[in-house]
Amino acid sequence: MDSHDCGVVVLAGGRGSRLGGVVKPGILVGGRPMLSRVLDATAGMSPRVVVGPDGLALPAGVLRTVESPPGGGPVAGAGAGLSALIRDAPGTATVALLAGDLPMLTAAALADLTATLGGAGTDVDGACFLDEGGRRQLLCGVWRVEALAAALDGLAAERGDLSGASMRALFARLRVRDVRWTGSGVPPWFDCDTEEDLRRAEDWAAGDS
Repeated sequence: MDSHDCGVVVLAGGRGSRLGGVVKPGILVGGRPMLSRVLDATAGMSPRVVVGPDGLALPAGVLRTVESPPGGGPVAGAGAGLSALIRDAPGTATVALLAGDLPMLTAAALADLTATLGGAGTDVDGACFLDEGGRRQLLCGVWRVEALAAALDGLAAERGDLSGASMRALFARLRVRDVRWTGSGVPPWFDCDTEEDLRRAEDWAAGDS
């Protein structure tokens, strides 16, 4: 299995409270919106679904949806995005679930995740990166669609809906293979929550140009 056999759900609806309340994926890094950089890393993967508000600039062929209710959080966003992906391409076996503010994400990193997840005979439901502190980066991972859908359905049945549900509660229902990044350069899970994060990403992007 390679990354071209994998669908994509990008969560792009979060507002950065520490960045003035703007839609974070629209912030420029290296002269381009972070969302555009994430979508560039997923070029060739299909289908691709962005969960976020109206007004996002999306390439042709990329679907857009929104969680219900809007602002319901990342688990609700994952549910909405996965539902849209399954409707568009019901045979999709795996999906990359990604944050929209990963400006240093690369196609090579996604290929590492899909290779680690392996084929249908493996005994895990997904693979995600561990950061240098040993924390799982759950919005930089690749998952089996059937297993992720079942986990979302189970959590929704338990709670009544997915609004406000925690990522940990969702992924506690899944068998996860942890992946340590061994590539060179900036770690692909680096996200931008603060002005300092943005400055670091700008410096790195300038170094790559």
